[in-house]
Amino acid sequence: MKRFFQPVAKDGSAKKPTLSSSSENGEISGEGSKKEPLKFITWNANSFLIRVKKNWPEFTKFITSFDPDVIAIQEVRMPAAGSKGAPKNPGELKDDTSSSREEKQILMRALSSPPFGDYRVWWSLSDSKYAGTALFVKKCFQPQKVFFNLDRKASKHEPDGRVILAEFETFNLLNTYAPNNGWKEEENSFPRRRKWDKRILEFVLQSSDKPLIWCGDLNVSHEEIDVSHPDFFSAAKLNGYVPPNKEDCGQPGFTLAERKRFGNILKEGNLMDAYRFLHKEKDMEHGFSWSGNPIGKYRGKRMRIDYFIAAEKLKDRIVACEMHGLGIELQGFYGSDHCPVSLVLSEGHANSKETELSV
Repeated sequence: MKRFFQPVAKDGSAKKPTLSSSSENGEISGEGSKKEPLKFITWNANSFLIRVKKNWPEFTKFITSFDPDVIAIQEVRMPAAGSKGAPKNPGELKDDTSSSREEKQILMRALSSPPFGDYRVWWSLSDSKYAGTALFVKKCFQPQKVFFNLDRKASKHEPDGRVILAEFETFNLLNTYAPNNGWKEEENSFPRRRKWDKRILEFVLQSSDKPLIWCGDLNVSHEEIDVSHPDFFSAAKLNGYVPPNKEDCGQPGFTLAERKRFGNILKEGNLMDAYRFLHKEKDMEHGFSWSGNPIGKYRGKRMRIDYFIAAEKLKDRIVACEMHGLGIELQGFYGSDHCPVSLVLSEGHANSKETELSV
């Protein structure tokens, strides 16, 4: 989801970080610890570069304090490398113009300074300043493979850079930025979202080799408890347009069709919503990850569309799953319209009957 808030503050500076990359078969070069990550953050930054320019001290303080092993970012919104008219490289930041070089340098300086210098970063970018994802993994937690698509094809990136899949020894981590459902069938947005949900379902059904942790801006609020004002979102329209199918009516992310498909993905994939597993009651202060524009009809309206979804096998290891933001005041949103969401797991045991998650 998109919104427009006024951010704050300035960026830091440091030397250029080392970026890791995958080989043609998806294998990762370099050495890493045998330990598995236990602490995770997901955040739709609503333009990572703008957050670096305007909100970096606050976000850096949060990351330093929480000390995650993995940081999953959505809406990077920096273009992929490649000159105009030429094939793009979605795994590299554009730097062939003076403006793109300057933007890349700003970002690299910020990511070289503590604590970000302790992480390797993988990018999956769109051709333009749109969408895109990034994955930061502490250097001591080396993934075995990293892919950028749901098909696990080594050289392929999903359109708009919406997927990063990291395979660790005993679980897989999927970072996605789901496409917005949109308001109108005629604009091809409904079919795009239906196709995405179908492919996600196929992916989770084919990914039974290891337990899955799926995180990101999934652009859906599953149940009425996951929005602040269910009646408002159910009745929402754009310019009075009413879709022909009543299950497509309402706020994108809260239509009945999307919610049913999402529920089916969880059921068929033996997956669970980590936040709702721990937090059964509605929380009007801390219970939502997206906050509407503080001016106009969306003022004070909020949705939970950023998730950690985990395999049922991991249920007993979920220690905490929290949202780190407060409503229209935007405390903890760091300039974005989304607040970060965290997940903490307990250590696994090699003799577990359900999954061998040794750490």
